[in-house]
Amino acid sequence: LTKNRLESMPCGGGSPLAHGLSLAIRTGLNTMKVKQDVGRVVIVCITDGRANIPLELSTENKFTPSSDPESKEGMPSRKFLKDEVLSCSKRLAALHDFDFVCIDTEDTFVGTGMAREMALAAQGKYHHLDNTDSVEVAKVTRQSLRDRV
Repeated sequence: LTKNRLESMPCGGGSPLAHGLSLAIRTGLNTMKVKQDVGRVVIVCITDGRANIPLELSTENKFTPSSDPESKEGMPSRKFLKDEVLSCSKRLAALHDFDFVCIDTEDTFVGTGMAREMALAAQGKYHHLDNTDSVEVAKVTRQSLRDRV
């Protein structure tokens, strides 16, 4: 299942990372409300940590530059995008029945360390993978789940 989903996942281009985290949180909360037998929610985030689409743009199809004092040419600053992602990550830390596994695919030579910061803010687990294939992702995820128990 993991292999098929990873292979069909689009990559490259815009990364609404804060929106993805928000949707994962909402999906987990809704599932826990509807299904009484869900003990924990595990969010596995595979990312290079490069957010470039603000939450407002991905949800409302617009960005208000005045919401970011460092905005240039109508686009959000890196700091603004980073703050959004870390804010969503901190929301995860406050949810007691949620676990967060952040799999970092970023090239460490030119890395920003954002995925590690996300895992720290979410009080989750961090793993860096040089080769992101379905076998490695499944292995890291299984190990993280085993470590939790």
